[in-house]
Amino acid sequence: MLRQQDVGHRIVVRRIVGIREGRPLFSDALGELVELTETHLTLATAQGQLQVPVDEVHRAKRVPAARRPTAAAVVALELAADEAWPAPTRGRLGDWLLRSAGGWTGRANSALPVGDPDRPLPAALDAVERWYADLGQPAMVNTPLPLAVPVGAELDARGWGARPVTLVQTVPLAALRPDRTDLPPVELTAAPSDDWLAIAAGRKGGLPDSARHVLTAVDRVRFAQVYADGELLAIGRGTVTGEGRWLGLALVEVLPRARRQGLATRVIRALADWGAALGATHAFLQVEQRNGPAVTLYHALGFTTHHTYLTRVAP
Repeated sequence: MLRQQDVGHRIVVRRIVGIREGRPLFSDALGELVELTETHLTLATAQGQLQVPVDEVHRAKRVPAARRPTAAAVVALELAADEAWPAPTRGRLGDWLLRSAGGWTGRANSALPVGDPDRPLPAALDAVERWYADLGQPAMVNTPLPLAVPVGAELDARGWGARPVTLVQTVPLAALRPDRTDLPPVELTAAPSDDWLAIAAGRKGGLPDSARHVLTAVDRVRFAQVYADGELLAIGRGTVTGEGRWLGLALVEVLPRARRQGLATRVIRALADWGAALGATHAFLQVEQRNGPAVTLYHALGFTTHHTYLTRVAP
């Protein structure tokens, strides 16, 4: 049977879909396991997300990935993403990164276990727990999959929980599909405006001082905004990190009444043009698997999943 450490991996499920003449009828599904509970499992398939009740599962097993990036490529992208979302309080365990931003966002408040922690795995996780305890905040670990499967297995044994699966998606900038030209212009600024910060605060549940550091403490950063009739309708943030290769996209947000008009695409395209002018060749973003509208938008622009990660939370 499947276990929590299989989340983020490619699996095949044979499910019972009916009975004919007293015999069960089966159907097979192939995809990435994004959630596993006592009652159901959820796959991301080529046809979309599929939820299968556990009592309908006849057989399920992990299968080899169709094509996965190398471990070195996952590490490089994770480090570029860390550079693009810099926590103000930082520490190290060998190659592992320890990050804190006063609890603002999981990415800036979790350990990143890539590379060698310079000690046995159980001792490394003990040290992670102590580091966060000293800061007075819960310990969290971001586990890129399948790179950090051994870390995930140890966390399972310790009873750690997990937040929803996050997709790390990428696209070559040259392949990013163009936007429409009949929309309001996008303004790019080196610092966020008060209006920009207000929308970001609404999405992220406030913006403490640590959040401002995360947003602005990057050498090459731009804040996109789209106004119409004096009102800010859409925002986004772009960074260039990873030795200049990666354009990082974050906080792409459109006011509810202005959605489905192409403004998010407009913002992404403007930031892509800025990044390309600085020499970036690829874009990346991080989106929860369960955020269907956003995943659909990024798929339409040409983004594909590079790898996934789970944010693990201490009990």
